[in-house]
Amino acid sequence: MAQVNITFPDGAVRQYESGITIEDIAGSISTSLKKKAVAGKLNGKVVDLYTSVQDDAAIEIVTLDSPEGLEVYRHSTAHLLAQAVKRLYGKEVKLGIGPVIEDGFYYDMDIPVTLTPDDLGKIEAEMEKIIKEDLPIRRKVVSREEAIQIFQGINDHLKLELIRDLPEDAVITIYEQGEFFDLCRGPHLPSTGYIKAFKLMSVAGAYWRGKAENQVLQRVYGTAWPKKAELDEYLHFIEEAKKRDHRKLGKELELFMFSEEAPGMPFYLPKGFTVRNELEQFSRRLQQLAHYTEVRTPFIMNQRLWLQSGHWDHYHENMYFSEVDNTTYALKPMNCPGHMLIYKNKIHSYRDLPIRYSEFGQVHRHEFSGALNGMLRVRTFCQDDAHVFVRPDQIESEIKSMIQLIDRIYKVFGFEYSVALSTRPEDSMGSDELWEIAESSLKKVLEESGMPYEIKEGDGAFYGPKIDFQITDALKRRHQCGTIQLDFQMPEKFDLSYIGQDNEKHRPVVLHRAMYGSMERFIGILIEHYAGAFPTWLSPVQVRLMTISDAHVPYAEEVLAKMEQAGIRVELDARNEKIGYKIREAQVQKIPYMLVIGEKEVAEGTLSVRKRGVGDEGALPVDEFIAKIKQEISEMK
Repeated sequence: MAQVNITFPDGAVRQYESGITIEDIAGSISTSLKKKAVAGKLNGKVVDLYTSVQDDAAIEIVTLDSPEGLEVYRHSTAHLLAQAVKRLYGKEVKLGIGPVIEDGFYYDMDIPVTLTPDDLGKIEAEMEKIIKEDLPIRRKVVSREEAIQIFQGINDHLKLELIRDLPEDAVITIYEQGEFFDLCRGPHLPSTGYIKAFKLMSVAGAYWRGKAENQVLQRVYGTAWPKKAELDEYLHFIEEAKKRDHRKLGKELELFMFSEEAPGMPFYLPKGFTVRNELEQFSRRLQQLAHYTEVRTPFIMNQRLWLQSGHWDHYHENMYFSEVDNTTYALKPMNCPGHMLIYKNKIHSYRDLPIRYSEFGQVHRHEFSGALNGMLRVRTFCQDDAHVFVRPDQIESEIKSMIQLIDRIYKVFGFEYSVALSTRPEDSMGSDELWEIAESSLKKVLEESGMPYEIKEGDGAFYGPKIDFQITDALKRRHQCGTIQLDFQMPEKFDLSYIGQDNEKHRPVVLHRAMYGSMERFIGILIEHYAGAFPTWLSPVQVRLMTISDAHVPYAEEVLAKMEQAGIRVELDARNEKIGYKIREAQVQKIPYMLVIGEKEVAEGTLSVRKRGVGDEGALPVDEFIAKIKQEISEMK
């Protein structure tokens, strides 16, 4: 029998008989590895566990604690779902596609009945039966003609369309489990019995292959995990996320609203605008200390500006246009071109640089209605933008300062963050040499800062590479917010210059920088991060005074005036309601401090203090409470 050399990830090489399966190779290493194995990697490609190895190869055993293993597991659960639906609803069920998605899977199906959430339990029960049957899942290679014949035989027009669209040289495979079979590339688990924990989450309509002109199928979403404890943890996370949903809390806490008169464009209510204003003022103070100069540019500018900047070529499909005096104007999708014009407004010396312009600039970008998502995905938003004009020798020191500024802001909110370097995209502008210099500069800064980072190939802006900052919220979800972008292109486009030491013109470099990113998106993230319970410094209402009876109102009004003079955001609830009802209402509104005023407080000149999340803190003199809360606000706790 011929021998094959198998190379393992650690570089070790072993000899086996030709034709040995991945599963048997796992068993030769250890019995426990064979039990854990769900697939293998053959020369870097994920394959089924029973795949035989005929030639020398690099082999890796895939288990459920790897991303590849989890993907195989969830893909097989999607097939399990399709098999259960076919068993329950008969031969008339036609199968579309069932891909793996983040944390789960879905399957698009043409089903003769309309499913409701109540049907999901019945489908889950059938899936459990198939798991207990422990049906082997096996791959079968078929010719194009065989595949067409098979799916014509069951009149599945969806699969026939997929087969027709496959490349001429495609290897066509069908996976079988019991009576069920499906057109699929694979790979899959060895049998249905490997599936331990899953949950069907929802049902929705979906256009076949995502095209509006195609028929609407029924999409069933599910999640699958190797262990029940992991599934339970995920379901708890989903419930917690629902409670924290910024759209729900934004309405309940009267922070913002949306209207059909302006789809995807938020209206800030008084309380929401207070939060936004506090965020702006915090950032503004830090930027002033870092020697940024604040500017404001027009919302709408001539089309020729966007042609000059390059946004027209790369971005015009996402822009809004209007005709003014027979000339096309565009609502700005970005603030950069306006800042280029401000820089060019006067002559600059090398001594002037760096010049740092900041702007809370309102921008408009077209998003499809189906992509809109509360404050997280909107059509107009405010960017906390900055453009810093530097000499080449200032690039690295300025980027380091920007990183420190971003770090300072995120720490106040308790955000941990990760960093990614995004490199040249396919639709980029400029020479290879400038891109190489730009990317090298960013890498050097990150390495000298000792910051771990990942590289995102091809994910940079069209005018330059960038450093992106992803914050992690209280639910361990990651959100891309801050960015630093290095740009040699825009100064060329706008013919920007400064007078150097040699009295000659030189080209500056532009650094684009955002910290919050989108104010709207950042506010949405903060609402969910804090579950609506903002820290005292950021709360729309920091204190609510509550009287026990009308007799206590005059004293409460004196306290109210004193707190307002001290700059505290305070409300008075003097309604003729029971104090317990007033306290509960203030708790629902997530107000940090609830101050009860009754006979004793009036007599002693004190306040009965209740703190959100803590409860009764006893009585404090008015001045002492004011000093306490002012310190808390100043420390941004």
